[in-house]
Order: sequence, then C-alpha cells, then structure tokens
Amino acid sequence: MTLPVKIYVVGGAIRDELMGMSVKDCDYVVVGSTPEDMLAKGFKPVGRGFPVFLHPETHEEYALARTESKTTFGYHGFVFFYAPSVTLEQDLARRDFTMNAIARELMDDGSLSDTLIDPYEGVKAIEARLFHHVSEAFVDDPVRILRCARFAARFPDFTVAPETLILMRRMTKNGEVDALVPERVWQELSRGLMEKKPSRMLDILRDTGAATRILPEVDIDIHVLTALDFAAIKMFPLPVRFAILIHSLGKEMMLDGSSLRNIAYEGRSVDCLKFLCERLCVPAECRELAKIVVRELNHIHGSERLSVSELVSLLERCDAFRRPKRFEGILQACESLDVHSGGRNTSYSRRHYLMQTLEVARSVNAGIFAERYAGNGAKIKAALHAARVDFLSVWLDVHSD
Repeated sequence: MTLPVKIYVVGGAIRDELMGMSVKDCDYVVVGSTPEDMLAKGFKPVGRGFPVFLHPETHEEYALARTESKTTFGYHGFVFFYAPSVTLEQDLARRDFTMNAIARELMDDGSLSDTLIDPYEGVKAIEARLFHHVSEAFVDDPVRILRCARFAARFPDFTVAPETLILMRRMTKNGEVDALVPERVWQELSRGLMEKKPSRMLDILRDTGAATRILPEVDIDIHVLTALDFAAIKMFPLPVRFAILIHSLGKEMMLDGSSLRNIAYEGRSVDCLKFLCERLCVPAECRELAKIVVRELNHIHGSERLSVSELVSLLERCDAFRRPKRFEGILQACESLDVHSGGRNTSYSRRHYLMQTLEVARSVNAGIFAERYAGNGAKIKAALHAARVDFLSVWLDVHSD
C-alpha cells in the first residue's frame, strides 16, 4: 500500500512563530516519500548521510523523515534510517529540545495548518521558558551542549531543565565533548557571541563543564561576561566580541601572601591565541583583531599618558594608518573591557582621543618620504614616524586646554 505523502514545517520556524518572533527560514520534513519520488518531482539531492533535497523552484531544503541511532563514540557516530514508513513523531523524537519538536502540516495551497503537532510538549516548555530534552538520546550528540548554550544567549529568559543539565554534564564527563570537530565548535560559538546576551552562552558552557574542554585557555570571569553583554548592546561585530572573549589569554595566577595577582605576559598571550585560533579554525579577521587587542589593551587603556612619540608608535603597531576601520574595532573591544568596580565608565575617552589623533596624524603625506628614500624601508619608516610626531605635537599644543 502506498502511503500518502505529507509535508510539515518543523523546528525553529514553528518555535519562533509561537514566541511572536519573525520567521527567517523553514525546515521541511517529508513523510511517506522516497528519494526516487523526490527526484521524479524535480527535487535536487544535496544530503550526504541522509536524503535532503532542494525544491526545484524555491530552493528550500526538504528532508525525508528519518530516525537515527548512535553506533560509535563521537560527533559522527550515527546511522540514519529513512523510509516511507517513518512517521513525523519518530522524526521529531530525534531532535534536541522539545521546543524544536513542534510541527504544522503544509497544505496543498501552500498555507500551514492551524493544528499544532506537539507530541513532546514543546509548547508547554516554551510557556515555561525551559530548555528540555526530547529523549535520553539527547546524550548521543555533544553538539547539543553548544546549541543549548547558543539558545540561552538568544533566549536569555529561558533556563535549562535540571534533568537536561544532568545529561549535559554527563556528556562532558564521559568525553563526548572532546569529539566535537573544531569547525562546528566555532560555528556555534561565533553564533552565540552574536546573540543578544552572550554571557548566557558562557554560563551554560561553564555550568556543564564544557568550557574547560573546548576553551581551556580562556578565563571566563565576570569581567568578560559583562564586557560581552555590553558589546551586544552596542551591536559590535563578531571580531570585536571574539577579542573580548579571549583578551586575558596567557595570564598566570600568582599567590602572593594572602592576595592573588594577575600577571600578564604579552608574548605568551599571543602564543596562546595562535594555538586557540588554529585549533578552532578561527577566521583571519577575528584572529588578527584579537591579536592586537591581546598585545595592546593595556597600552590603549593608558594612551592618554603616553608621549606623542609613544602614541604614534601605538598607532603604527596597530596598523591604524592603513586599516583605520579595524582600529575602530580594536577600540570597541577596549571600550567594552573598560569595566570599573564602581560601574561602567559611560564615556570611554580614549576611543575619541585615539581616533582623533589618528585622523590628525594621517594628514602627513607618506608618499613624500617614499619618494625621498625610495628603496630604503627603514629610512622611510623612521622619517614618516618623526613627521607624524612633529605634526601631532603641534596640533596637540594648539588644541590643549
């Protein structure tokens, strides 16, 4: 007997609709069909481990209903089963959280049915603002810890169900987290950093023990959490937020009598950053900005006390003359990290000061020295530095109070 083919919209689209949020993308599940049927209707296959197809007109993804079972340790140790007999409820059962296991049927006219299909009480979890796993199979996929952390950053008023938290801690303890591939870690981490409250992501990673496994070099303290949330409010870009996250790499804790002191070693910090970025496949834009923040943070914080020559040297080390836009991002990271014990300094004067001095010093025509000392890079660099110092000194004298 041929089963009737039905198509459902599932997961995030239904969740976001129920929460009154805008729906960006829809995930479609096809029940009662086969790969051959999909090809005959003009769908194009794109899936590897399981059949996913692109709609011939909209190019949206349609996946055949499937089940999965864990066969070996790690992120890739799954076997998928798909057939016309696989039900929607079986497909939803393999999903991570109950809030993502809700569906609506796609009708023939392209509209969605008013009837919610919610076999695992996802609506109840949404109303309770709760991340709750669908089944015990949750422990099979360590990516779910990262997804939970990212969802927490996106939905900061949600909490993790106690029984789900127990499962995530078990996954960390038994080593499942260690099997995560770097690309997926970076994908989820970077998306979480760009959500409305990144500190919630890091709270979850710490609470599950996963933070020390995937970010062993990073000291996630209240300073970092506060700075990241400030950057989110300011809508600073990803390279800035990544720099904030890793700014304290290479710091050693030293016990001095009864007090604990942070001793920063810039060279060691840069080495740690290089290792972390290589391990997680961090994009060049993020690693380059972070490297400068790690190296120059304290100098930027103290820039108003620098001599004019030291100030120009700072701008040159930051490559601010060639890349002023990136330099602005560096200052955004430093502004976010300017947290004081009595509250945040609402006016980060160094940012305005350094951008203004950069604009003035950029008025010096570098081409003159390139022509005068053609072929002698060292002389060009020294002469250009001296000219910038002289020009900026005059400007500062004129504009000083």
